[in-house]
Amino acid sequence: MSVIRLTQLSHGGGCGCKIAPSVLETILASTREKMVFPNLLVGTETADDAAVYKLNESQALVATTDFFMPIVDDAFDFGRIAATNAISDIYAMGATPIMALAIVGMPVNVLPVETIRDILAGGESVCHAAGIPIAGGHSIDAPEPIYGLVAMGIVHPDQLKRNDDAQEGDVLILGKGLGVGILAQAMKRGELDEAGYAALIASTTQLNTVGAKLAALPEVHALTDVTGFGLMGHLLEVCRGAKLAAEVEFDKVPVITEARPFAEAGIGPGAIERNQASFGHDVDFAEGLAQWKRRLLVDPQTSGGLLAAVAPEKADAVLAMFREAGFGYASVIGKLQAGDARVSVI
Repeated sequence: MSVIRLTQLSHGGGCGCKIAPSVLETILASTREKMVFPNLLVGTETADDAAVYKLNESQALVATTDFFMPIVDDAFDFGRIAATNAISDIYAMGATPIMALAIVGMPVNVLPVETIRDILAGGESVCHAAGIPIAGGHSIDAPEPIYGLVAMGIVHPDQLKRNDDAQEGDVLILGKGLGVGILAQAMKRGELDEAGYAALIASTTQLNTVGAKLAALPEVHALTDVTGFGLMGHLLEVCRGAKLAAEVEFDKVPVITEARPFAEAGIGPGAIERNQASFGHDVDFAEGLAQWKRRLLVDPQTSGGLLAAVAPEKADAVLAMFREAGFGYASVIGKLQAGDARVSVI
């Protein structure tokens, strides 16, 4: 019996499956919601991580959906990664997850029932770790494997963290190392060893639980997570929302140790080029900055780290919160300043 490689059954994987930002903007340009809903605190306007609907003065419902094709071949790990990635959007709003629904599309004539069961079990294990049930879902027979969640959470309306509330002078903190897309591509090429695979799984299955704790800190002005558009793409969303410029020091940007040699060798997914084409014109790189470093900054992350814009006087305390929660790669990577919505990398 031949071994089934999930990544060979799909044309993309993880958050690298996302539609290119420039294409997505064109698609959505004429479909923005025109009606006004007073209780809808966050909709589509700022490309935030989740929608938020105010229920009452002390509670708001946070809802998001996220699904993709396999980024790894192991079925259980694929389920874990997809679920962790979906729930991350809840934490990125400063919310506490309460429930999830499964989104399942599988080529049932290709994948054994046991494999599909393992994918769902992986997702369920992560939801249990987050303290929430998978209360239902929907499934279809699809030509390529697709799995993800609708995730829901609760947050106090006054403690909601958006991606467009950053302030001039804020310090930028990134919670996880970059390089997930690069590691996944190395795996597809058969070049990733056990240590590299372990690093890939460790990063993509680490729940961003610290986001819910940051909700209580007013000095955390903005919060998002870094996923398919890479660090530069999601940082630009923060800049555009706040109408500010960002300065990033590359040497302070955390990189997953096992990903660095592959990055230096130019290995990476095709989404890197798509991301560069979509917003590279809004990023100014220091003269002489190596090409592999530029590519790393737009590497699509699956279940990536939180990116926080924090008042300078609270930066050390917030960084300590990340570290205490087990985010060893967490680092201060730059700052926000007056200027056009652009990113300068020095």
